[in-house]
Amino acid sequence: MNYGYARCSTNEKQQDIQRQVRELKQQGATDTTIYLEYESGTKVDRAELHKLLNVVKPGDTIFATEVSRITRSTKQLCDIIELSKDRHIKLVLGSFVVDCSKELDPMTEGMLKMMGVIAEIERNMIRQRVKSGMENAKAKGKSIGRPAITIDNIPSTFYRYYPKYKKGEINKKEFSRLCSLSYPTIYKYLNIVEG
Repeated sequence: MNYGYARCSTNEKQQDIQRQVRELKQQGATDTTIYLEYESGTKVDRAELHKLLNVVKPGDTIFATEVSRITRSTKQLCDIIELSKDRHIKLVLGSFVVDCSKELDPMTEGMLKMMGVIAEIERNMIRQRVKSGMENAKAKGKSIGRPAITIDNIPSTFYRYYPKYKKGEINKKEFSRLCSLSYPTIYKYLNIVEG
């Protein structure tokens, strides 16, 4: 059976995972055998990856568009290689094929581990650049993160439906739906307005 694994670090509104899905389908995976995940590649406990690793059987193949999609942790990659050797499955990571259905040659295993180290280094460099950029922005007096919620930046839709909520015509859940705001955001706005 051909399985696919596609991962993005942020949710579907911020990153498009469909390019990976298209490539996985070209390699033989299907909608029902592709596992999608929106988690950091450094996170070890990923639900969809665990589901995938639990269903593969000897002779199966796992496709991913590159090593960093499976993981950005060298330790976790080594664990996946060991699982692949134990289950006798094949990993196809981009154009790199790791056939564990037979004995894995040391050169291929070494190359895969080197690719894992490079993916982890790349992630650490990204993290370092982001941290440096945030420190630079702070030094220039810019605020980092979400802007503080004040009475002045609450959206007009909140004020449009607030009187109905206040009169008891709608509850908080209905209020949040009408405003197209999350339930926790409505609570924050209510705390500021009713303070």
